[in-house]
Amino acid sequence: MSDQTLTLAATDLVKDYRSRNSRKLLMVLAALVALVALVVLDIITGPANLTFGRTLQVILDPSIATPKEDVIIWKLRMPVALMAVLVGAMLGVAGAEMQTILNNPLADPFTLGLSAAASFGAALAIVLGWSIVPGVGGLFVTVNAFVFALGASAALYLFTKLRGVSPEGMILVGIAMLFTFNALLAFLQYGASEMQLAQLIFWQLGSLSRATWDKVMICAVVLGVLLPWFYSRAWALTALRMGEDKAAALGVNVGLLRVGVLAGVSLLAAVAVSFVGAIAFVGLVGPHIARMIVGEDQRGFLPLAALCGALILSGTSIASKAITPGIVYPIGMITSLIGVPFFILLILGQRKRHWQ
Repeated sequence: MSDQTLTLAATDLVKDYRSRNSRKLLMVLAALVALVALVVLDIITGPANLTFGRTLQVILDPSIATPKEDVIIWKLRMPVALMAVLVGAMLGVAGAEMQTILNNPLADPFTLGLSAAASFGAALAIVLGWSIVPGVGGLFVTVNAFVFALGASAALYLFTKLRGVSPEGMILVGIAMLFTFNALLAFLQYGASEMQLAQLIFWQLGSLSRATWDKVMICAVVLGVLLPWFYSRAWALTALRMGEDKAAALGVNVGLLRVGVLAGVSLLAAVAVSFVGAIAFVGLVGPHIARMIVGEDQRGFLPLAALCGALILSGTSIASKAITPGIVYPIGMITSLIGVPFFILLILGQRKRHWQ
């Protein structure tokens, strides 16, 4: 093969690489524009007769808002809309990186039992009045949920690390934890009063109604710190998808990378679940949509997984208010309805590839 032919081949490869990167960037930008539109739609959805154009003007220039618009847009609906975006992005990133480090398409905070652990922690506060961390006042339900979710992820890692369990085994341990915490939760539900049971079930179904600007800021800080940290390890995480041996041969410290990512994922999931309750399938569906669009390269996959998770939860927030006028349904119900068919299709697809 001549030098000229090699040069032309190399030039074509470079052009193809740049073209694929450009397409990935365009997809990320398109998802970002769609998310902005959904946020505005989320704010105007409800009994206030707000228009898209006027709401966008008030968001861009708060000084022009009337007292009514200020209350409805900035004090009531904006925190809910932003919480949907941030929690969706956090769950999307958590699911994406769990699937990456465990090399399993079924991994996400819900299927690994972190959400069940958070629910049990909240139930201890609601039913028994127990606060794991003293002196937190009215936040003891949220703090309990956070501590138990973080503790469950630490227990998951320590068990698998000490026993030398494979990534596939971690999934099985997570499922065992899921059933364990659900059983403990059932014991607490059985002995709860009617008021406590209603509060507990509402928390388990997942709701954005408890969103406040303080919670929005906490979520923004956590996501703003961890997302760049994950992105800085994009090359190593992409290499890990080729297998542990190949990643190690390329100089990746697989054990250290897995520990760091699992700690970050645990923090994302714990904060998200403790603020809005148990929300299923966002961390499963969002990353798979992103993977189908841009592939496994973390430079495009990671930001798009975050945006897909945000789009799903923002759309769910809109649907929760639009299904029945005057009624706001818990978002966990809707995400489950969306996620279950996708989950079944994913399992069938995995089995088909395995048989082939």
